[in-house]
Amino acid sequence: QVQLVESGGGLVQPGGSLRLSCAASGRILRIDDMGWYRQAPGKERDLVATITSDGTTDYANSVKGRFTISRDNAKNTVSLQMNSMKLEDTANYYCHADILAFGASDEYVAFKKWGQGTQVTVSS
Repeated sequence: QVQLVESGGGLVQPGGSLRLSCAASGRILRIDDMGWYRQAPGKERDLVATITSDGTTDYANSVKGRFTISRDNAKNTVSLQMNSMKLEDTANYYCHADILAFGASDEYVAFKKWGQGTQVTVSS
């Protein structure tokens, strides 16, 4: 069973920093794109940042210059460093990964996996 487990959410003041981490575990053969998304109450889930397996990154305009996504392919982890945080960054943050894994009969299975989410609150 492949799992994505996020950590690092919490409460931070405007202008502060937080670092989110996400670790994938299970019978994983390969992880392609990884990313972070966020969903505020009453709103749709939106892209925050993505990173390919070779390190190419992409960011939502609202976080460019403030957030940095990184990954460790050997450890199957992805992180999001969030600096200069704003009130509007408040949301539930979800890790996402495109995974190729071994199935129950050792066949290859490709799927998109979401983490359970971690709450980030920016408030004074």
